[in-house]
Amino acid sequence: MSLKIRLARLGAKKRPFYRIVIADARSPRDGRFIEKIGSFDPMLAKDAPNRVVLDQERARHWLSVGAQATDRVARFLADAGLVERAAKNNPQKAEPGKKAQERAAERAKKAAAAAEA
Repeated sequence: MSLKIRLARLGAKKRPFYRIVIADARSPRDGRFIEKIGSFDPMLAKDAPNRVVLDQERARHWLSVGAQATDRVARFLADAGLVERAAKNNPQKAEPGKKAQERAAERAKKAAAAAEA
């Protein structure tokens, strides 16, 4: 049985609240889970002390028995100092898309033609 440490969504429409749970990887997102080890409230300010509440002892236990954290939960665990998370790097993220690059090339061509005339 493959275990995941992941978020289970609660809360009303447009008012999300998440539990940090240990669940079988095959169970649905909001379905059956084994244990609740914390909570995450994205509606609170990023520096609020109770935005992420985590039982570090239980998280450490589940990591030791082979549970894999999802990306978002891995970020929480890294902030708590339980796991090492490599920073992601996407150098193409800031580049404009293909169409925008084509439009920029057209504008540059027109500007060069206007400068010659």
